[in-house]
Amino acid sequence: MRHKVFFYLFVFSILIIALLYNTNRNMMKSEEKKIEIAHKRIEIVRDSLKLVSKELSDAKYFSLGYNDDAQEYFNYKTLDQDVDKIREEILALNHLETGNPLVPYGAMNDQKCVINKVQFINHRWIIADFYAGAIHGEVLIKYFYNPDQPTNFTTIETVLYSTQ
Repeated sequence: MRHKVFFYLFVFSILIIALLYNTNRNMMKSEEKKIEIAHKRIEIVRDSLKLVSKELSDAKYFSLGYNDDAQEYFNYKTLDQDVDKIREEILALNHLETGNPLVPYGAMNDQKCVINKVQFINHRWIIADFYAGAIHGEVLIKYFYNPDQPTNFTTIETVLYSTQ
């Protein structure tokens, strides 16, 4: 009788071990599939990141921040302060009663033209976005900076868009 009990315990333990082995094998296969999918997603994200980085680099090619030759015009130590000073001078012109004089359209629809975004292309040109109510556009500005004097601005060209 004692041998039968040990035999049944042995068979029962073999069954439990077989079930645990099978369950763990299935869980391991499932986890391997999840890891494989995660690796594929990581590779897709890396490719997307490389593409976006390249596009950003291409987009910033014509900007003062990436143009070493244009930066040489400014003092490297005060480049950020000089750019901020020029930006503030442009935005200060928005407070004139007739609007920003760099935008040649004056007041439209009883609203003055106001520059809201400024992007430095190099040490001589700025592109700015302006609006007057529902009408908006872009202006290309030529500038000459002297740290001791106010910056000299000249409007080169404008583009006007209207919302329909």
